[in-house]
Amino acid sequence: MDSINNLFTLSGIEGQPTIWMSISAMALAAILSLIITKVYVITFSGERYSQAFVHTIVMMSVVVSVVMNVVSGNAGVAFGLFAVFSLIRFRSAVTNAKDIAYIFFGLCVGMTAGLFQFQLAIVLTLFASLVFYLLYKFDYAKGKDTQILKVTVPENLNHEDLFEDILNEMTDSHQLRQVETTNLGTMILYTFSIRSKVSTKDQVLLDAIRERNANLKVSLSYLEMRD
Repeated sequence: MDSINNLFTLSGIEGQPTIWMSISAMALAAILSLIITKVYVITFSGERYSQAFVHTIVMMSVVVSVVMNVVSGNAGVAFGLFAVFSLIRFRSAVTNAKDIAYIFFGLCVGMTAGLFQFQLAIVLTLFASLVFYLLYKFDYAKGKDTQILKVTVPENLNHEDLFEDILNEMTDSHQLRQVETTNLGTMILYTFSIRSKVSTKDQVLLDAIRERNANLKVSLSYLEMRD
């Protein structure tokens, strides 16, 4: 690791980074961000893959490395730049929490490289990439997302605990959110917020409920985009 630092550290005005040090920081940030985005592509399992998002991680890492060159040791410039960055908004909202983590990952690597902490930048990239990959590989903390279950029941079959035993058996948690009449008052529409057990298949849950509600309409939707 010392040889890496010696390679990038060139003589210049004392206390001031040389242009070659800045270029080295940008190059290292770009290379490390390519590793980050490769891990992102491998572990991506959502529905909205975006090449532009991948490119953004690389560009932000490089740009932030330059920003850190500028603001290091100058508090006034630092506050000014962060005030400007606070005005920046993404054109599209980032809905996946993992995408936010990868953005922050790229920013941290760019900041570390920009402060010429090359050893730390490399270690951070390799270690965090390994952690991200292992979480993906072993499917850590797997569980069902929160779902909205809507069940239509004939008025003559309606009673408060009609589906209680089914939901207790097939879900980890459930809560009645809304009860309303429909079809000119001849039907009752129940809305539940549920988290199915990992072993529960959606079709099996729907079939069990249809046996109780005279085979009327049952819908199951996800609050979060499924990976």
